[in-house]
Parts: sequence; structure tokens; C-alpha cells
Amino acid sequence: MSKPSEPLPSADPSARGRGSGTFAIAPGQPVENRRQLLVKLSWMTLWMVYLIYPVKDLTGGRHGTAAVVAGSLALAVFVGSYLALVVIRSTRPGGWYGQYVVVAGMLAIAIVTSFTLGEAWLTLFTYASVCVATVLPSALGVRGVVAVTLLTLVIALLVRAESDTLVAILLPCFLSGLAMTGLQRLISTMRELREARATVAHLAASEERLRLARDLHDLLGHSLSLITIKSELAGRFLDQDKQPEARAQVADIEKVARQSLIDVREAVSGFRRPTLAVELAAARTALSTAQIAVEASPTVADGHLALGAEEAGALAWALREAVTNIVRHGAGATVCTVTLDEVWEGEGERYAVLEIADDGRGPGKSSPGNGLCGLSERLQLVGGRLESGAGPRGKGFRLRALVPLRTVPVGAADSLPK
Repeated sequence: MSKPSEPLPSADPSARGRGSGTFAIAPGQPVENRRQLLVKLSWMTLWMVYLIYPVKDLTGGRHGTAAVVAGSLALAVFVGSYLALVVIRSTRPGGWYGQYVVVAGMLAIAIVTSFTLGEAWLTLFTYASVCVATVLPSALGVRGVVAVTLLTLVIALLVRAESDTLVAILLPCFLSGLAMTGLQRLISTMRELREARATVAHLAASEERLRLARDLHDLLGHSLSLITIKSELAGRFLDQDKQPEARAQVADIEKVARQSLIDVREAVSGFRRPTLAVELAAARTALSTAQIAVEASPTVADGHLALGAEEAGALAWALREAVTNIVRHGAGATVCTVTLDEVWEGEGERYAVLEIADDGRGPGKSSPGNGLCGLSERLQLVGGRLESGAGPRGKGFRLRALVPLRTVPVGAADSLPK
């Protein structure tokens, strides 16, 4: 027998690892293990409360023994099909055409039992409407719900259901299916947003790689060409026994090589330096795995024009460290806010302030770890400082990174990292 936490195939490979907690299951999110599947099924069974009408019909003494047994079996198959559909959509990768067969079977059971056992069984059409809205594509979901509602109306009239029962059945049948259609569209939009965030992060990384390749080409192309020419010239001087001239060329080659090494190190250092835009995209992806929403002001991704490269890199490191702390230690957090602002301190000194806060349980009495100590040292190198502690009203954890702002010459803003 497999353990409760045994992984299950995910319907969305990109969503794997999105929440390892037992109860961290958002609507439309694939389950990752059997324990999460059991929790999801438990939540689904809460909606079975409306099946009390068919159950009361079976136990009310209105039908014979054969009808009660047949009705009980039909109800068990219906509920089993409903839960099986939940399992199928939670564990099977991609679409599976068998789900249409399951829904068709549920509709057949609802039709047969309504004709043979009475109007109390019209309740089954509400569940069938929800399932139709779930399995059909978004473009056909509303049409499917309307079709099931009209089918319910026709059958209700044929079995001569009372007017009160007619309203009590048709309205939930239509509204529940319509609500599920909207939920399916919302889930699809959320999935597209997650994919878009991953694409943005990938494009940002690709842009940095292209920048590095371009810088290396410009730097090394010129330097290597100069080294080649001077090497040929030094060789000619040696052939002509002009030692001083040859030594001068070799000395120039050494200078060019050393300068090239410095240029390459600076280019690679710029490549390794994180940027706020890239770190914000990575933060959204990382926090979404922990079921934490990110609310970031537009200025974070745009950066600040007066931020130098070193200062912007230090703030990006602060954002990365803060997100790491929230993922690891932000128990109970559901929202993370990220803001970038400007403050004046002391004798008119301007500072850029990056603030990251969550609504979790807070830091408690624990002392800062190595990550925050290292981040504080990194900020001090650029003249900044780190402030951390409990959030407003003692709730959550807040980290503030401050770095000095400097005057940027006109036309130099384009060269700063975004």
C-alpha cells in the first residue's frame, strides 16, 4: 500500500511544487500527493448535502424494496462518478475524453431516476450542470449549462413537478453551472498568467545573456585584433633584430591583455548582478509555489532613474533574500507587498527604499540569520542599511533596504539596469 504522501501525476507540470502543505490546495490546482487528493475529495463531499432529497425519497416508504435498492445503487454510482471526475481532473495530465463519458452517465442516471422515482431526483441535474460546465471548453460552457437547464425543465414538466420544486431546481441548476463556468475561466486565466510570468523571467535572463555576449564581442574583438597586430609587428622586429622595438610591442601586448581581463571581469560582474525586474519576476514564481500572492508597485519593475548599478544590484539582492525568508519562514502568509519609494534623511540626503512585507506570523523572538547579516553587509558597501522586524501592528515580517541615490547625468539613464 502506498503512503498517503506518495506523489501523483500532475495535470499541470509547471504547477508542481506549488504548495506542499496538506491543505494548500487552490481551486483548479492539481494535487501532488494522495493526502492532498483526500483533502480535496473531502471538500467536494460537502456539496453532497443537497442529495438529502433523493435520500429522503428512498427512506420515506414511498417505493417498494426493488425500487429502493435500484435507487440506492443509482445514487451510489452517481456520487461515485462525481468524485471520480474530481480525481480524473486532478491527476490526469492534459485532457481526457473519458470525462465526457462520465458526465453523460451522470446525465443518464438523473434522467432515468427522475422519470422512475419522482421529482425529488431532479436535484441530480444541478450536479450534472456543474460537471458539464467543468469538462466543456470555455466557449461551450455556458451553452452546455443552458442545455442542461432546459433539459431539466422539460423533464420536470413531464414528471409534473410542483411549481415550487420547479423554481428550487432550475435556479440552482443554472446558477451553479454558470458559476462553475466563470471559475473555469478564472482558473484558465491564472494558468496563463503563471506561464506569462515564467516567460518574462526567461526573457529577462535571455536579455542578460545577449548583453553579456554583445559586451564580450565588443571588448574581446577589439583587444584580440590589437594583440594580433602587435604580435605580428613584434615578430617582424625580432626578424630584423630590433630588440628594443620588439620589447615595446610585447609590453603593449601585456597592457592590452591585462586591460582585456579587467573588461571581461567587469562585464561578467554586470551579468551576475541581479536586477529588480528579474528578481520581481522570480519572486512571483517562487511565492506562487507557496500560495502567497504578490502585490508590487509598478516602480519596482521600472527601477529608479537615480539608482546606480551597484545600488540597484544591492536592492535586487535584498528582494531575493526577503522572498527566500518568506518562503522558508513566512508561516501563515498569504500576501507579500513590495514597494520602491524615495525618502529624504539627514542633511538632505536622498535614499531609495525597497520594502518587502508579508502578513504571516512574524519573526517572533528569533535573531537575524546569516542571510540577513550578509545582506546588511552588502548594503553597507554601497552606503546603505537594512531594517527588519515585525510588520504593522506586530503582524508579519517587514524588511526595508535603503541605498543612497545619486545624480545621474542626462542621457545616462538608458545605460542603467532596469
